Amino acid sequence: MLSDLPFGLDQTLTTGVVSALGREIQSVTRRRIAGVIQTDAAINPGNSGGPLLDSAGRLIGVNTAIQSPSGASAGIGFAVPVDTVNRVVPQLIARGRLERPDLGFEPLAPRLVERTFGAQKGIMVGKVARGGAAARAGLQGVTVDGRHVLAGDLIQAVNGKAVDDWDALLDVVEALPLGSSATLDITREGRKQKINIRLEAARD
Repeated sequence: MLSDLPFGLDQTLTTGVVSALGREIQSVTRRRIAGVIQTDAAINPGNSGGPLLDSAGRLIGVNTAIQSPSGASAGIGFAVPVDTVNRVVPQLIARGRLERPDLGFEPLAPRLVERTFGAQKGIMVGKVARGGAAARAGLQGVTVDGRHVLAGDLIQAVNGKAVDDWDALLDVVEALPLGSSATLDITREGRKQKINIRLEAARD
């Protein structure tokens, strides 16, 4: 693994093995980053952004974070896979930002779902934005009828892949091309059905 100016020292190389694939870490903004590579090659402050190479010198990831109480390398480092880099970097070069899909609804917080409707497996649609992707797809949010609160659609899978929470849903849809459609498996009023939603770029 070739590092990028750890402690201000250039041309530094560390070696190790890939310990695991598909790990999950949190970004500094508390957003989940799924599918990262775990390696025991030393990653120190200054390594972020450096390449993770295989034994043939091919790029397989970009060093991103370490897990360490002291902030120094403890043999547990994480890198974003090259497939993710190849998807994201061209957008950053072309537009200066990453375009993410806007589903056009806000999920109801899990604690509110459980308190109001009991334990549910999936993401409940809370508020649907007028004129957005969810509205055009026909998704229904939580509504109030007199003194009764009616549950919104419960999304349980995207393109056949089960999703248990909002981050898991975003992981699936953000890997799909903008402008494409995704099939949502939902439960509405106790009945299961499928709804297609078009993935549109979030508005500034």
